[in-house]
Amino acid sequence: MSEVHTAQVLVEALPYIRRFAGRTVVVKYGGNALAGTSDHDALALFAEDIVLMHTVGIRPVVVHGGGPQINDMLAKLNITSTFSQGLRVTDAETMQVVQMVLNGQVNPQIVSAINTHGNVAVGVSGIDGRTLQVTARNKALGFVGDIDKVRPHVIQGLLDDGFVPVLSTIGVDKDGQSFNINADTAAGAVAEALGAEKIIYLTDIAGLRRDIDDASSLIQRTTVSELQELISTGVISGGMIPKVDSCIQAVRGGVKSAHILDGRIAHVLLLELFTDHGAGTMITGDVS
Repeated sequence: MSEVHTAQVLVEALPYIRRFAGRTVVVKYGGNALAGTSDHDALALFAEDIVLMHTVGIRPVVVHGGGPQINDMLAKLNITSTFSQGLRVTDAETMQVVQMVLNGQVNPQIVSAINTHGNVAVGVSGIDGRTLQVTARNKALGFVGDIDKVRPHVIQGLLDDGFVPVLSTIGVDKDGQSFNINADTAAGAVAEALGAEKIIYLTDIAGLRRDIDDASSLIQRTTVSELQELISTGVISGGMIPKVDSCIQAVRGGVKSAHILDGRIAHVLLLELFTDHGAGTMITGDVS
């Protein structure tokens, strides 16, 4: 990259840096994005993006899942993993593994990667300070929870002290029992509770498509109403529905925009935040 091109990139980024300085951006980092590709260390590049965001005055909050990592651990322990309606059936034994992987493996891994570039990341769980309060969804799913309330005081306190909270999506009910929570849903609820400027979902797809088999049909920008139409007509289906529903709920709850990006692309967060073209699908509220 020439010096002139580098200067042009910085000039293009400047208005976005000014616009988002002081604003909270929630980033949901999925387990598939964490797995990365053979081409680069996805986690290391993600960590660089988060630290750069923090350095220019943005207040990032990382919310993470860890489905592939949980699957690997369950397989190593010879525990059968079953799913119902896209959600992991979580008995007591599985719940112990979920907590062990999310709180003991994935969360410290992300925190450590960020702190390689500056001691700014702090790992927390939805159990801490009863941040994610839940009720059981149904008996058939076991310890799978639906969020009743987000208590953002722990996250807000860390942000106000200049840290980057890294939240694992384990919730707790009124009796202190731990529950597994869909990470997409949790991220949306956290963004809404914090009054975030944006919520960004990093996953293993480039964004939403009008035709799943046609890369040229990528939807770069859409609205809540248009998304609902795409769901009703079957354009969006299956495992994408919880993610899209979370986007809709967050935007309706006051988050200004939601974004679905391919976390395997190098520096995709910076491309979406600081360039004119962007990098994935952006969802906003309906124009009145």
